[in-house]
Amino acid sequence: MVHALERLVVRHTRRLPLPAATAGNGRAPGNGAARRLDAALMSVGFKLSAGLFDELSRLPEETVLAVAARTLDSVRETVGDHVRHNVYFIDFPANVPDTTDFWTRCVAEALDDDTARPGLLRRLRAGVLDLLALPSYGSYRHTYEEMLAAHDALIAAAGDRLTVLHPGGSLDDEVTALYLSLAGSTTPLGDDHLRDLALLAAHRADGPQPETIPVREHRAVVNRARLDAGAGLLLDTVTDVLRLACALSDGDVALREPTRFRALSRPVRRALLGGLDAVVAAAPAKLADVAAHREAWKRLGERLHPHEYPRWPHAAEVFSVARGETKAPSLDSRVEELLGRNDVVGAATLLRSAPGRLLRALDRLLRAADGPEEVDAVLSACESAVPRVSGRVVLSLREHVQNRTGTAGDRRVFVNRLGAAWVTPDTRPPLPPEVRERLCAVLDAETRRRLPAPGHLLVDPAVLDVALPLSGRATAAGLGVLPRGSVSPVEGELLRFFTYWKQTARTTDYDLSALVLDEDLGTVAWLSYTALTAVEGRHSGDITDAPDGASEFIDLRLGAVRGRYVVPQVNLYRGEGFEEVEESFFGFMLRESEQRGRPFEPRTVRMKSELRGPGRVALPLVFERVEDGAWRARWLHLYLRGNPSENRVEENRVTVAVLLRGLLSRTPLTVRHLTGLLASEATATTWWDGVTLPEGPVTYIGLERPEGLPPGSRVLTPENLRDLIPA
Repeated sequence: MVHALERLVVRHTRRLPLPAATAGNGRAPGNGAARRLDAALMSVGFKLSAGLFDELSRLPEETVLAVAARTLDSVRETVGDHVRHNVYFIDFPANVPDTTDFWTRCVAEALDDDTARPGLLRRLRAGVLDLLALPSYGSYRHTYEEMLAAHDALIAAAGDRLTVLHPGGSLDDEVTALYLSLAGSTTPLGDDHLRDLALLAAHRADGPQPETIPVREHRAVVNRARLDAGAGLLLDTVTDVLRLACALSDGDVALREPTRFRALSRPVRRALLGGLDAVVAAAPAKLADVAAHREAWKRLGERLHPHEYPRWPHAAEVFSVARGETKAPSLDSRVEELLGRNDVVGAATLLRSAPGRLLRALDRLLRAADGPEEVDAVLSACESAVPRVSGRVVLSLREHVQNRTGTAGDRRVFVNRLGAAWVTPDTRPPLPPEVRERLCAVLDAETRRRLPAPGHLLVDPAVLDVALPLSGRATAAGLGVLPRGSVSPVEGELLRFFTYWKQTARTTDYDLSALVLDEDLGTVAWLSYTALTAVEGRHSGDITDAPDGASEFIDLRLGAVRGRYVVPQVNLYRGEGFEEVEESFFGFMLRESEQRGRPFEPRTVRMKSELRGPGRVALPLVFERVEDGAWRARWLHLYLRGNPSENRVEENRVTVAVLLRGLLSRTPLTVRHLTGLLASEATATTWWDGVTLPEGPVTYIGLERPEGLPPGSRVLTPENLRDLIPA
């Protein structure tokens, strides 16, 4: 368990918890062990900061060696180096054959195989060639060690990634700080981070707590841990109780998917019903929230047996409302009734009591408003509500408003919390420019009011185009991963992306592919198992079964790409989905042409993200050539539904182009927006040049934490960028 907690701290903070020094054992300090650890870390693209090296050097050697073993395991898994990445073509990217020549060779080898020949001849007579039936197709033809021997060592280059690890406090202090950060986050965590919060909460539920837990899903996870620990529950709405019940059944605490409630023990039933009774007794109007999840409440009632506990009559009212025996009109139904009578002003006035819902319904109210007076009334209601909603809602509305220009041909892109995406034409009339300007001014003023005074603001310009993490579900766990909509530069001659998967029980075939599109999003070319070579690059070969894990690679020479966009994708051809396999991830590397090296070199990995989504076609990001010929990555984190099986890049290229067109037309709210607001309140603003550090504490915002920041500095990097979102 200690190792698991330490790994969480390293992954989330890039800080290494330090054990207490052990004095008086007569052993030499760990200077030599620290040097060996530093060298081992550099082989996978990590490094000890000067401060961390100094701290480790003071510890006994055996302590440093134990820390080194755990740390290397953690960072190798982070970068994807914890598994063996083999390739079908042993010399990849050299000597990859033409696709037709390769298939012909596989057929010839099958004809020479006495066992395979009869079945192949029957298929050929029927006019069908099944590649998967060819004995030499789809399986590694050499060992991992033989593949390594076929490649020269990687030549170090200045552009190789180097992620610095910094000294932390004790494990107990670091775990507590991480728990407080995740539990108190103002934005919803992604599923991976939510699981991490559950692990941390199990160890910290009865310890220090954040001042508030504003996100309800986080509160459900914490409440489950508090219930197990015998601590008091944090409940202020009836829905908090429903979310907790879902957490206890390992269901969806976001309440978007039905939960199959488990049988609950009597102590748990008493805790839930007692909490529910107290909430309703304090505020009977909260019964109106029951209707939104009526069916879930009815199913939960079958597990809680509220009729057995007459001392909690208010809890019984909840289930009476769910069954329709007691009337408790919801706010939404009353709003719909007013809008049905075209009473827009009345609806806006009613929604003042629920400011979050008012802001989420604002666009609809403005479109329904009849004339300047009603528009002004709606905007006035919005302005009065803005100070009472969360910072995330303020910024989400700001992003929405700036994209409501109503350009002809616009498309609406919908992305659910799991990353599933779909596109529809945008038939809404645009918001008038004066309305958008008024709203933006109000929202920016409110955001500026909430932001803490930054003092001396130090900003790495490379972070400015990172999208604000308004939801942790807009990204994926991994290394170097940025929120959906972010843009980051891509520097290097060779771009190599990769996927790895390991099946759980069934034969599973994932196909790594790359779609090359022109500036109008028309197809130029693709690389996949059906097109192993192209002007742009090479495919490493198709692996069709992964009981021990399998990898596929695509190598691109960016200077040779004929189009403007390169869209890597992972297609499920057959077998287990991304949420069923034991493990699956995607990433990309950048190299210079003279570096050579193995197909997978951890030092050159710029990004590695988990593939855990509902669809059968994964679209992690798109590479885009900009005006000066440079390349940049635009982060997608999307999944297409695809076909039940046999998904191929050729068949989904139109869908990908339509989706990409919709995404490219949107402008996300980025760090640039918030740094502009922060700068107006800063005592000074400095652009980080990678060398010079100001004197005294700073608020640093960048992609990586620099060494040598003055004590007392506040550091915001992609790992904790959510802390930039005001409460």
